[in-house]
Amino acid sequence: MPRLFATKNFMRFARGFGSSPQDLWEAVQAKPDADLGGGVFKFRLAREGEGTSGGARAIVAMKVGSRVVLMYGFEKKDLGNIQKNELKEFKALAKIYLGFPEEKLSELVREKVLTEIKPETKSAREAKKQD
Repeated sequence: MPRLFATKNFMRFARGFGSSPQDLWEAVQAKPDADLGGGVFKFRLAREGEGTSGGARAIVAMKVGSRVVLMYGFEKKDLGNIQKNELKEFKALAKIYLGFPEEKLSELVREKVLTEIKPETKSAREAKKQD
């Protein structure tokens, strides 16, 4: 199972958009909306009760089967797409994140530079349903 991480700015965006950590986990388990090259992918995010078409987009660094780093999020209503120069910067950042050894990622989580997002356990999902 791949490890999922997010930057502070991405987590701030996700909270404002209304995405829970479990929503983020589920979103990156789906097929990416686009492969932008250099380990950078775009995923769609949906709001609770809404579809993904008018929702948000997540720009991620991904090493399939190993790790995903949520780097940038934006609402479709605010931004149609990222610019070429931004994509170049995301590719450079992806190279760094994807090149880190596992120990370095764990260190960045301890230092609160990154947040690690883990899937909910079955018992946690069942407890939510009972609420």
